[in-house]
Amino acid sequence: MSQQHTPLTDKIERSWTNWFITLPTLSLLLLVLVINAGELIHGQFLKMGEHLFSDSAQHVQYFLLRADPEKPTCDPNQDIEAEVARQMAGKPAGAKADVDDLFADNKPLDAASVRESMKTALQDCKDKHALYTHVKDHITPQLKAYRTAEESFFTLFKFGAENRPLILILLLTVTAAYTTLGYHHICLRPPRHARDYIVQSGSMLIANSAMLYSTIRYYQISMASGAPVEDVNVFFMWMGLFGTMILVSAVRLIKPPKPLSDEPGSWSRTLECVPLVASMGIATSVYFFANGHPSGPAIYAHKMLDIISLPLSLSLHIWAGMLFKQSRLVDMFMNILRPWRLSPEVLTYIILLAAGLPTAYAGASSVFVIAAGALIYHEVRAVGGTSQFALAATAMSGSLGAVLRPSLLVVGIAALNRQVTTAQLFYWGGYVFALTSTMFFIASQLHRHNRHVKAQLAPAREAVPAMLREIKVVLPYVALIAAVAMFYSEVLDSPFNEISAPGILPVMMLVVLTFDKRMELRDLMRMPRSVGAAVVQPLHTTGGQSASVQHITPIEHIAKRKRGALASIHAATNETVEHVGAYIMLMLFTQLVSGMIERSEVMDMAPQHFPNVWLAMGFLVVAKVILGMVMEPIGAIMLVSSTLAPMAYKNGIEPVHFWMMVLVAFELGYLLPPVALNQLLTRQVVGEAEIDRADHEVAGLSFYRRYERWILPCAVMSISLGLVAFVPLAVQRFAFLKPVLDFFQ
Repeated sequence: MSQQHTPLTDKIERSWTNWFITLPTLSLLLLVLVINAGELIHGQFLKMGEHLFSDSAQHVQYFLLRADPEKPTCDPNQDIEAEVARQMAGKPAGAKADVDDLFADNKPLDAASVRESMKTALQDCKDKHALYTHVKDHITPQLKAYRTAEESFFTLFKFGAENRPLILILLLTVTAAYTTLGYHHICLRPPRHARDYIVQSGSMLIANSAMLYSTIRYYQISMASGAPVEDVNVFFMWMGLFGTMILVSAVRLIKPPKPLSDEPGSWSRTLECVPLVASMGIATSVYFFANGHPSGPAIYAHKMLDIISLPLSLSLHIWAGMLFKQSRLVDMFMNILRPWRLSPEVLTYIILLAAGLPTAYAGASSVFVIAAGALIYHEVRAVGGTSQFALAATAMSGSLGAVLRPSLLVVGIAALNRQVTTAQLFYWGGYVFALTSTMFFIASQLHRHNRHVKAQLAPAREAVPAMLREIKVVLPYVALIAAVAMFYSEVLDSPFNEISAPGILPVMMLVVLTFDKRMELRDLMRMPRSVGAAVVQPLHTTGGQSASVQHITPIEHIAKRKRGALASIHAATNETVEHVGAYIMLMLFTQLVSGMIERSEVMDMAPQHFPNVWLAMGFLVVAKVILGMVMEPIGAIMLVSSTLAPMAYKNGIEPVHFWMMVLVAFELGYLLPPVALNQLLTRQVVGEAEIDRADHEVAGLSFYRRYERWILPCAVMSISLGLVAFVPLAVQRFAFLKPVLDFFQ
């Protein structure tokens, strides 16, 4: 009998080892939140302190109350006449004042001038004593409590801002160790056989050993150079990271988990289980060591600290995505669409359109696949979509919105390239999004598996009332999201945009998730006791096409949702640990690949000037797709910014046009072998068993049906890339097409 999940059982299921990993990660993520919004929040602390404790009538301001005042040393009851007499008695007639000796036109000292000076000094003394009394009177227990909170927050913010490199490396150490321990690194195939586990752990051990050696050599060279080292602790933090990874990999190599299969597995196929980070680390280390540059991998890994805001922001985006996954927002959106009984292709198109915005807020396409890929796959299957079509939609769900505001990739491009701005890129990104989404819809309609069946939409008189009832359920969530955004905009003076999004989204999702779990508990209390804990929406199909019911899994199980707010936050943070460890480590090792390509000067082998702009664009398109096939996006953007972008500008390609092409080319690369990052992540979140079932369903069918999950998204993005790359060149080349460009501008 399956155990029913309740908030109590959720608490019981948490092991101390799980908490040992989750709590430090949660603390570090909260500290990153403080860093991101710390200056704004502290400014509001000061502003609120002025409002609550300042006294304009007595000239007492909050900044005077932030510390206990020191009592003035002057005497406010001084006898002026006695002091004048004393000073005059100590000076002979016609003597000059000591201060006046500095000036040529000074006058002899007289009693009147001394008296006037003493009166001014006495008044200043009385004012100081009066202000001291006023300030002292305003230091109440309430003020002390408030300023303690304000100063504590400032200390925390200052510590975080000054130690961001240490925070990132510590976060990476905790998450990457857990990811390695649980075999969660991104690879072509997850380990299943005994040999798979040995090869994966062994490759991680070799890669991290090489990185530790490189880091030690980098430290030794830096210290021996005599040049000042900005922060020597960073070297020890890197050593601690790779040392921890070596220890974890060694433990897993000695004590691997029980294999999923009794067969030992093939040694040749075990190479598919080598994590991408291990492959990158070993390959780049061999290159640098062979060329007499042992510190090279550590130097390029250290360069990630130059863009430290990007990995920290990406970690917050991933956390927000996991919190989103624990909520019922996707279910509510699907409930709005279900009354219309749309065909799988139309419904998938709408899902992809709706996924564009959260993809942009997720920071990168692969992050959204991690967060919502499993939900999208099973929703498409639930309405009758084939398994291959659902896998294609899942892999592509994160590709369309990467050009929309506030995409972290676009922010990174604008930060590294002064030739473009985020406003320009986001403006044209909207048109690119419209193009790619429309191309997907057309392609899905051309290759429908049930084209001979006419779709039967629900009549409006039936669908509209049902849809309005579901919209009513969503309205409180919309109001809550708007309230959080308004709070940041009006109270903290931080409007929601691409800069502030990483600091706002996790807070927004924490509030929404807490509210959602309260609503879910209320709904469960109202539900008849005969109804099970996991309620599955009844499947509907179009035109008699039935979905395989045995393949439809309850959405609660897919999302691994918990019932209580605390349990959900814990589960979301626990998932964040493995995804941050896998993805940020991939970003780190991509820096090494970028450094290897840069140092090998392979880019210099390409001609810097082409006969015409068409050939230049064709070369750049191929180069960008290849980079997207083997590199993580942010690392690839850094490489392109320093190598291929100047080449594009020299050959007459507009910067905005170039970077729009780069984004689409990268998204195509993430769908193509040998790595196919978005396809790998789809496999990871959907599950190996589901992939095997999907392949078994189409065995014996046409070539397209067997490989639809590869062909459909690649064809859509290839055609879109061709249009984005060459149509603007044609518009610029032929005068009769220029009105088209003017229309869009």
